[in-house]
Amino acid sequence: MYVCICNALTDRQIGDAICGGAKRPCEVYTACNSKAQCGGCTRTILSILRQDPQEAKGS
Repeated sequence: MYVCICNALTDRQIGDAICGGAKRPCEVYTACNSKAQCGGCTRTILSILRQDPQEAKGS
């Protein structure tokens, strides 16, 4: 599922970034070679960050 429309980031890509060590939305964007644009996805990314890393990866 797409989480960030501006950067075309999926929940799987975000989960991979988190499993790779990202702990903040800015680190998720960096790990995905992108940057925040409209900010509409930030709350969703924070929600995914608060999940268990293995649960985030399986999203």
